[in-house]
Amino acid sequence: MKDEARLKETEAFLHQQIPITKTMGVRVDTYDEEKLVLSAPLEVNHNHLGTAFGGSLVAIATLAGYSTLWLELGNREAHIVVRKSEMDYRHPVKGDIVATCKRPGASAIASFRKKFERTGKARIKLHVTMDEDGQTCASFEGTFVAIL
Repeated sequence: MKDEARLKETEAFLHQQIPITKTMGVRVDTYDEEKLVLSAPLEVNHNHLGTAFGGSLVAIATLAGYSTLWLELGNREAHIVVRKSEMDYRHPVKGDIVATCKRPGASAIASFRKKFERTGKARIKLHVTMDEDGQTCASFEGTFVAIL
């Protein structure tokens, strides 16, 4: 499947299966060898101070990890859930939200796939950052589980 088609498929899946993503304006911008990037407009995700709402930040970070695993796994029958997560808020996000999930290393994803194929269940840790003007505003670490 072409890259653009994969991005549209992923975005449509999120909007259909997790309806709040459409309301939040979540877009799937990039998926390449290094990362997946999701974005959402500040306009519908701000708090009373005019900066990004913390709940929106953690939701979009979680979605970035979820989407990365959904694309990496390629098994549309699997259920993906977040088992554990931690969010570190360092600076306010003043513009549109941009969440970047680093793709897992080759050995980590190979180990994950091997266990998933053998047992129908596997977990992996993913890292997401939200950067603005050259600084990391928030970082997320989550353990995601795929279950057949």
